[in-house]
Amino acid sequence: MATQRQILGITPRRWLEYLVAILLGNAIYYFSFFPHLPPTLRHQGFQIDWGMVLDFAICVAVYGLIRLGSKL
Repeated sequence: MATQRQILGITPRRWLEYLVAILLGNAIYYFSFFPHLPPTLRHQGFQIDWGMVLDFAICVAVYGLIRLGSKL
C-alpha cells in the first residue's frame, strides 16, 4: 500500500489547496470588496474585527470551491 508523504499529518496537495484558497480569498477581498465596504467591514491590520471575519469567510468559500472542483 503506497502512502503519500505528509507534513504535520496533511498531504502536500492539501497544503497547496490551503495556500491557493488563502491567496485567492485575500485577493478577492482586498481588490474587489475592500474599496466598496463600509468602514466597519474593512479589516484594520493586527486587529480582530468584522473585516477579518469577512476575509476569512471569503477564503473558506474559495477553499470550498476548490474542493468541490477537485471532486468533479
